[in-house]
Amino acid sequence: MVIDPATTKYLIKAYIKADGIIEKSDVVGAIFGQTEGLLGDELDLRELQRSARVGRIEVELESKNGKSEGVITLPTSLDKVETVILAAAFESIDRVGPCKANITADQVEDVRVVRRKKVIERAKELLNKVMEEGKVEGESIADNVRQAVQVEEISNFGPDHCPAGPHIEKSDAIIIVEGRRDVLNLLKYGIKNVIAVGGTNIPKTVIGLTKERISTAFVDGDRGGELILKELLQTADIDFVARAPATREVEEIPQKLIMKALKNKIPAEQYAEMYDIKFEKRVDKTEEIQEKPTKKVKIEEKPKSSTSKKEKEEKEEKVKERIITDKQKKYGKILNDISGSLKAVLFDKEDKEIKKIPVRELTDSLKKSDNIYSVVFDGIITQRLLDIASTKNITEIVGIKLGNVVKKPTSVKILTKKDLD
Repeated sequence: MVIDPATTKYLIKAYIKADGIIEKSDVVGAIFGQTEGLLGDELDLRELQRSARVGRIEVELESKNGKSEGVITLPTSLDKVETVILAAAFESIDRVGPCKANITADQVEDVRVVRRKKVIERAKELLNKVMEEGKVEGESIADNVRQAVQVEEISNFGPDHCPAGPHIEKSDAIIIVEGRRDVLNLLKYGIKNVIAVGGTNIPKTVIGLTKERISTAFVDGDRGGELILKELLQTADIDFVARAPATREVEEIPQKLIMKALKNKIPAEQYAEMYDIKFEKRVDKTEEIQEKPTKKVKIEEKPKSSTSKKEKEEKEEKVKERIITDKQKKYGKILNDISGSLKAVLFDKEDKEIKKIPVRELTDSLKKSDNIYSVVFDGIITQRLLDIASTKNITEIVGIKLGNVVKKPTSVKILTKKDLD
């Protein structure tokens, strides 16, 4: 006779170990046989089953290496005291069939508590589902309104009718993306100084804007984005490069990833050096915008030295054979420590560390400071960086390697990882 699940109050769980191979019927027989008369007529198992106060004894056994072990379960509608007495009686059994056995009543489970927990968990699931559906519906309304506003804000800019945000004409800094959907996604999060190129054939409208504005190329993290970026670096005057995460597209990434990508942008010259892309920096637009937006800033070159090529080569050879100083050993250790971090460490005249900054902020920091004398950074030493160092009286630059440098200032000592190894 199986007990009615609706009236079950408790579930006895016991574990059995036997020194031999036994069957389920052996366990059930041992329980009935060895508890008979032990607890009196009121708690006799056979009588309890006839009156449906206990259910069927369930046994799950597993035999391994000549021994058996398993789990015994028994549902009851007895009160708590009677149930635990019955559970304790199971532990009096010391033999099952021909084998020695040990039974441990591990727990007495209140079925109502378990059911209550299930009800609570299911109620939580249903509540979350209702709240999520309401949230999605609310978001849909907001998205619909936002998209309607975006469509109104997006315009076709210039003779090439490039998709652009409303601030593209008056902003000193612009963000260049691939297509119309990228513009829409940035508008969605309040970024309005954005313009699209529409493919690898860069419009003259965009090229013209890059000559006057601080320009950031923000492209997809796939092969297509890479091709557009190469085209932009070779045809337009790009200042910074930002990439969507690998395999992701600008049009589909959320606000958090957009802001992270733009925050982690790196100078275009640095990017070109890292990936061996042909690139020529045309104008320092940071200074240009601060003075006259349409005026080009010319960098005066120092008179060429009359030193012969042979003398230069001999001088460079002597530098290679130099003895590394303690200070340079220190710089070498710092360079190893920051390797892979894209960080720069700045030092004052007394060779004390001023601060540590991201490499993308290095050129701006050098322009704004007058107390920096040495720089150790995880990046490529470029012509632009050396020009700034020369004008700011920086005496030493330490980087991973030397880029495509045509003019080396005599006032700046240049060291690379190879020199310090």
